[in-house]
Amino acid sequence: MDDIPDRIEHTVLGPTTTPADVRTCLDEALQYGMRACIPPWAVPLATEYANVPLTAVIDFPHGQGQTDSVCQAAKLAWDAGADELDMVCNVGLLKAGEDDAVRDHITEVVASVPVPVKVIVEAPLLSDAELERVGQLVADADAAYLKTATGFSEGGATVHDVEILSKYLPVKASGGVGSWADAKAMFEAGAERIGASSGDTIVREWQAETAGETVTEPESDRDGADTTDGY
Repeated sequence: MDDIPDRIEHTVLGPTTTPADVRTCLDEALQYGMRACIPPWAVPLATEYANVPLTAVIDFPHGQGQTDSVCQAAKLAWDAGADELDMVCNVGLLKAGEDDAVRDHITEVVASVPVPVKVIVEAPLLSDAELERVGQLVADADAAYLKTATGFSEGGATVHDVEILSKYLPVKASGGVGSWADAKAMFEAGAERIGASSGDTIVREWQAETAGETVTEPESDRDGADTTDGY
């Protein structure tokens, strides 16, 4: 597998995220050649601090905002310098069978900005049939990626979910991907990107495997991310 660091979105999204946490995330992204995924309030800070490809989350983590407000949030994040956006699907509407409303909402958000939009579908909350439905809806809405989970719900990425979603769009596997072994399994299942607060650990372990070495790294406790926010 090539270009692994560029396929990792190093993430800091916990509820207690501070400016120092964001700078640490960016430092690590720079050091290991990764992307970064941060809260929207932190985008101006990040663009001034470091030249790192930035994803900002929108309507995170529940995806229950009104369409106009989510579009405005997307525009603000893009104006501030975000290169990509991760928005959250309204799972309640999906489960209620309101497929047109789900698709139309995503379509409007995608159309509101000229940058790629990934749609987080909270796969752990969905049946296989619902995953198939939402995969098609998100593809029809012209989003760039499907993303498995926020990490704030009931579980994270699984190989099974990635295999289903990758039939429709490129997939960003997020939620509980804490090691190179985890990430490798997701890539082999069809994921194109990984979102993880332990992106630095993933890259170090990948580098060690590539070099034929074995390393053991302590888990990061930045923002409590590896134990509290699911990433």
